[in-house]
Amino acid sequence: MHSVAYVVIKEKTVADVKIEGWSMDQENADEATWAEEREKLRADLGQRMKTLRQDCGLTLEGAAQRTGLALSTIHKIENGRVSPSYENLVRVARGYGVGIERLLSAEAGSDTAKTRMTVTRAGTGSKERTSAYEYEVLCSALSEKKIIPLVATIDRRGKLHSKDLGAHEGEECIYVLSGRVELQVEHYAPVELGIGDCAYYDSTLKHAIRALDDTETRIFWISTDVDFAR
Repeated sequence: MHSVAYVVIKEKTVADVKIEGWSMDQENADEATWAEEREKLRADLGQRMKTLRQDCGLTLEGAAQRTGLALSTIHKIENGRVSPSYENLVRVARGYGVGIERLLSAEAGSDTAKTRMTVTRAGTGSKERTSAYEYEVLCSALSEKKIIPLVATIDRRGKLHSKDLGAHEGEECIYVLSGRVELQVEHYAPVELGIGDCAYYDSTLKHAIRALDDTETRIFWISTDVDFAR
């Protein structure tokens, strides 16, 4: 009896190890796939930035003067080595005299951008990655919009500090679709938002958002900018 019980337990242990091993392999594969996707997103964004700079007839030095960004920062972004923050994207758009959607989506630079009505079907928006968020850009075929609609997947990270906050012209509104987030706006106490909660704030105040859970955290995010929303 003891030997039979031992065999059963031993077989179960081996099976569990195999299952755990498969799960680890799958997780590693998912991480590798995501890393490749992030690299491609950075490269695509960098190429669009470089093309726009060249279309404006700007050297790297000229772009640095126009945007207020360091030459080395622009060079790294254009070469897909770093992901820019949203605030830096705003600076680039303002400096190049284009709507920010021209940076976020290749579609915005196409002939279809002349339309005055557009629809984005569920899950079909173009994806872009910045330093803290992954964006799905919505309705990018309509250029020079007064508002920029996005669905953002928010990273979980530690407590936000002043260096994590950024500001830019305009106003923003966020609506939580899944998970929980912490919104921090300069001069205000951090606020926790759950599914269905909404916040509106002046984005000239330094601000940032972080996810509070390991589950997928997504928000509907609308941003305006008086400089590029023409």
